[in-house]
Amino acid sequence: MSDSDHGPSGSGDGVTRTRVRRSRPSGRSESSRRASGGQARRTKPLFWIGVGLIGAGVAILLWVAWEFWGTNIISQHRQQEVSSQLQKGWSSGESTVHTKFGDATAILHVPRFGKNYAVPVLEGDSDNVLASGIGHMPHTQGPGQVGNYALAGHRVTHGEPFAQFPSLRKGDEVYVETRNKTYIYVLDNSGTSLIVPFTQTWIIHKSPVNPDKGGVEPIASSRRLITLFSCSEIFHTDNRSVVFGHLVQVKPRAHGSGPAVPTAQAPAPSGGTPIWWLVAGAVVVLAALGWIVQRVRRRA
Repeated sequence: MSDSDHGPSGSGDGVTRTRVRRSRPSGRSESSRRASGGQARRTKPLFWIGVGLIGAGVAILLWVAWEFWGTNIISQHRQQEVSSQLQKGWSSGESTVHTKFGDATAILHVPRFGKNYAVPVLEGDSDNVLASGIGHMPHTQGPGQVGNYALAGHRVTHGEPFAQFPSLRKGDEVYVETRNKTYIYVLDNSGTSLIVPFTQTWIIHKSPVNPDKGGVEPIASSRRLITLFSCSEIFHTDNRSVVFGHLVQVKPRAHGSGPAVPTAQAPAPSGGTPIWWLVAGAVVVLAALGWIVQRVRRRA
């Protein structure tokens, strides 16, 4: 046996050489792969938490949009429907008109709120009533009667008929239009001068007397009163802003023409839902959610 049979041969000996490559280690140990897998498993829940937070944020924004815009649109349609039914009922000789939202008896006009301000007054203080106009508090007197004609309305959401309540000033006039008469009241205090807890019921008594000596109350000599009240803040609060007034004049109502509300009213500051607050809040929420998602993606 010659050396050429077993040893390496040259290029011309006719023998093909076979080379076997050794596999190189991957550089990642088993422990590192396990750590990577564990990290992925931990990242996956974080991802879904981020998705859940985004979903919750969107749901909150939709709820806010509904409360501050959706309810207003629906309530404004309700107010228009009630006012239309009220006018038709008055033309037919009805003083109280029954609607699907409640019994309507009057239309409130407040020149301070604008010459076109006309909101129906319904009997009671239920959620359905207050979402359809202004509520005439139970067990209080009617317009023009001796005693206290007490009215409540939303300051924000649900049509927000008292959105500009803080703009009311002492001496402002308020018109209450009924089927046959228009009652004109003059306010005794401003929309910011009296704030009470919602538990203070003395404001709707027949002859309100402030338990705080020297506090705001109706003029002592007034016997035919009106009381307007609403939430004292634009967001949820247990406090109420209150305005008192007294009757100064009663005019016959010219059927179909409405009351002679002044066409020039004092300028009132803009009221209603503070849209820029909502927009700013939405931007902050979305930015926070975006930051969370970015953190999750970096860890993925």
